Amino acid sequence: VSDSSTPPDDGTTIDDLEGWLILPALAEPHAHLDKALTAEMVPNPNGDLDSGHEAWTAAAQAGKFTHEGMVARAIHAIDLLMVHGVTAIRSHVNVGGDFGARNVAAMQEARSHFEGLVDIQLVALTVTPITGTEGSPNRAALAEAIEVGVDLIGGAPNFDTNPSRFISTALDAATDAGLGVDLHVDETLDPSSLDVLELARQVQNRGFEHQVVASHCVSLGMQTPKVQAEVAREISEAGIAVFPLPQTNLFLQGRDLSSATPRGLTALRALQDAGVLVAAGADNVQDIYNQVGRSDPLETAALLVMAGHQLADDAYRMVSNDAREGLGLARVELTPGAPADLLAINAVSPREAIADAPMSRRVYHLGELVASADQWTQVHRAD
Repeated sequence: VSDSSTPPDDGTTIDDLEGWLILPALAEPHAHLDKALTAEMVPNPNGDLDSGHEAWTAAAQAGKFTHEGMVARAIHAIDLLMVHGVTAIRSHVNVGGDFGARNVAAMQEARSHFEGLVDIQLVALTVTPITGTEGSPNRAALAEAIEVGVDLIGGAPNFDTNPSRFISTALDAATDAGLGVDLHVDETLDPSSLDVLELARQVQNRGFEHQVVASHCVSLGMQTPKVQAEVAREISEAGIAVFPLPQTNLFLQGRDLSSATPRGLTALRALQDAGVLVAAGADNVQDIYNQVGRSDPLETAALLVMAGHQLADDAYRMVSNDAREGLGLARVELTPGAPADLLAINAVSPREAIADAPMSRRVYHLGELVASADQWTQVHRAD
């Protein structure tokens, strides 16, 4: 971003954005590009987390996912994110003993098509278990993924038989590789699952120096206010960011509860009151874990308003600047010297942008126009 009084260089393209709302660009801090847009290929028969796991595993073992197909779908998914205003993406990518780091290689190829257009980070989502003798093949696959090239270490401790050991193994691998950690934590309504507290304490005890993110943290929302506040304080002291993912967790959680169904969201207010960086993502988009989703963070922001009781300006910040900060990127301010990652949208305020989600948009990354869309509507009234 440069001062408006500074004349542009000769030959600079000028875009007339008079009447458009200029906002910090959107970010998608938690995607699964290797699974995106597969809902028609792999149905989830029951709609819950377990049947999604089973359906995906069966499809993978049957050879449904080719390298070329995965690359093509990821490219399409990134295109959709960009045209909606996203200039930064973090994607978790499955890594496991049965298939090694093949998915990582596919995502790297997809990413290569977008150099200079969008920032893309890859997380090695390590299949469980990774502890004990049974976890040896998956640990080997994680090592392969690190060698191939990922940006962070990931996985889901609560699906391992020893969540505490899972966390320490992930932190060990991250320390050795000099990488950050982004874990799927407590993706369950079971209040007895509080792996996020174990993560915070291990991070504190070992003085882990790299970025740490706890995604989901659903069970924290099932605790009493007192426990929420205590856990949020430890998360804050450990410097851990939390990424709630309302789309997927509203879809997956609470299906077996016939009344007073929980929303599947973490303890947003307690975390924010404790000073934790809380940013939000879509998680899955049109796959076995979320049958819908339009690859638009404004959809996530709308759910934060409706299901998370966030004010519109706060919800927009959670899918833009807070998400960027959670990815280790500079925040975007409309001041000289700030990164020129911007979204121009046909709305008068962030609230209206979230409510209407207009598709007339211009997307800028590092000052360059990288995506655009125009929406035209007409009503054929007799008068």
